[in-house]
Amino acid sequence: MRSSRALADDRRMGASVDSEAVVQARERDCPVLPCVPFTTVNADLVTAEDMVARPAADEARPQRLGLALVVISTAQLMVVLDATIVTVALPSIQRSLHFSPADLQWVLTAYTLTFGGLLLFGGRLGDVLGRRRMFVVGLLLFSGASLAAGLATTSAWLVAARAVQGCAAAIAAPTALSLIGDTFEEGPARTRAMGVYAAMSGAGSAIGLLVGGALTDIASWRWVFFVNVPIGLAVSAVAPRALPRSAARGGHLDVPGAVAVTAAMTALVYGLVRAPTDGWTDAITVACLTMAVLLFAVFILVETRTRVPLIPFRILASRNRAATYVVMLCTAAAIFAVFFFLTQILQNAYGFSPIGAGIAFLPFSLGIAVTSEVVAKSLEKVGPRLFSSLGPFLVAAGLLWLSRLDLQSTYWRDILGPTLLLSVGLGCTFVPLTLGATSGVARADMGIASALLNTSQQIGGTLGLAVLVTVATTVSRNWLKTTVATHGSGTSARTLALDSALHGYRSAFLVGAAIATVGGVVALAAIRVVARPDTTRLDAEEGAVNGARARLSPSN
Repeated sequence: MRSSRALADDRRMGASVDSEAVVQARERDCPVLPCVPFTTVNADLVTAEDMVARPAADEARPQRLGLALVVISTAQLMVVLDATIVTVALPSIQRSLHFSPADLQWVLTAYTLTFGGLLLFGGRLGDVLGRRRMFVVGLLLFSGASLAAGLATTSAWLVAARAVQGCAAAIAAPTALSLIGDTFEEGPARTRAMGVYAAMSGAGSAIGLLVGGALTDIASWRWVFFVNVPIGLAVSAVAPRALPRSAARGGHLDVPGAVAVTAAMTALVYGLVRAPTDGWTDAITVACLTMAVLLFAVFILVETRTRVPLIPFRILASRNRAATYVVMLCTAAAIFAVFFFLTQILQNAYGFSPIGAGIAFLPFSLGIAVTSEVVAKSLEKVGPRLFSSLGPFLVAAGLLWLSRLDLQSTYWRDILGPTLLLSVGLGCTFVPLTLGATSGVARADMGIASALLNTSQQIGGTLGLAVLVTVATTVSRNWLKTTVATHGSGTSARTLALDSALHGYRSAFLVGAAIATVGGVVALAAIRVVARPDTTRLDAEEGAVNGARARLSPSN
């Protein structure tokens, strides 16, 4: 017979296995969105170590949290704003630098290509080399590239500077989001900070149109780039005093993975950008999209074999976090083309000036900012599932409303209402999605989790723009051919062109509404919220787990 001591050891081993099984079961069965400890919106597993952990001495949280939030939010606003600030300046840029109509698109796509392609690697650089350090490096590089763009005297010079801007934004954007996790304790403070950050992310595109129109009308197109220089330098100077020093964690940089995924995303974005103008069956478009698929397969193969992968697949193991990325992709795909279409409708069909078109989007920006603040304050009581599900459905409703536009429509009667509804929907969506991407993530993985969220938004927006512009162009051309063949060309050419364009835009808005609805369904089905945890039971489980771990440690 076995001794009583051996039986006691067996019981202790059994207790440790049972305790670990409890933890694993909770990780598997209760993946909910984390926001605030021990509330109905708390999510992924919170272990005893997570609850008592504090930043290291060299990562102490700063006392001037307000200043830190201003620094991070300003940087994010500058990065997001730059994607649209040049939109209303494109005609002036074309005349000044002699762009051909086909090449003019590269002023925008050079930025989105490098931004979307390098986001994942930029997030990993922050994790390995230090987030605050890379945040400042990204801002300085962005400021320098903006200065170069403003001084451009040839089209190639401007496109190259825009590409460098995209590289810098790919470093600054994910490190800015991860710095919120480093700076603000998880709970109400971080939730409020995420609300401000989400407002900057959501309103940046509309503010870009407003500022771009004003600068182009009042000064010159060059100032849409020069304006970034003093802002970037000021934020870079204040950042070391306002943000916590995040240690360089060192480790392995997955260069093969970074090259593969960057090349894949670049090929994908290039193919999607090319498709609306050259067609989905164009040989180069097909080759780019095929190459993107092959490179993504290579990337997955590399990631499964490398010691320290660029994307730790454990980040996607959480059901809520994976759903967060999908919902962000769908929302961005549905909304990104709205600025492109409405800017043309306001200026070409309704006679708005560039600055007038920018001002028309001001209520949209204010709506996002106000809604984001309200949602951030309500998350702890209401939970993220309601807002993250409601937001995409409100976006879909706004797009359905816009699909009724015609030549007799007016801004006050037919555009202001749906754009306000869109702003409320985006404000409801961005805050819980931003929290869901970063909360509950290990500090070492915070940068890459942030980069995945930004990548979802960037790729979703580019994909949505390509698809919706293709829909609008196809419907417009078919309607014009049918109308001319049926009724002749008695109507003026301008009226026919505007009417055909509006037919295409209406169809694009309907497709966008369908995409946003898919995002709402995913959020409703996949984001799970559990009841408030029984803290007594949790303490008992954690005590058992810790006791088992202590007994199994080598020192014992």
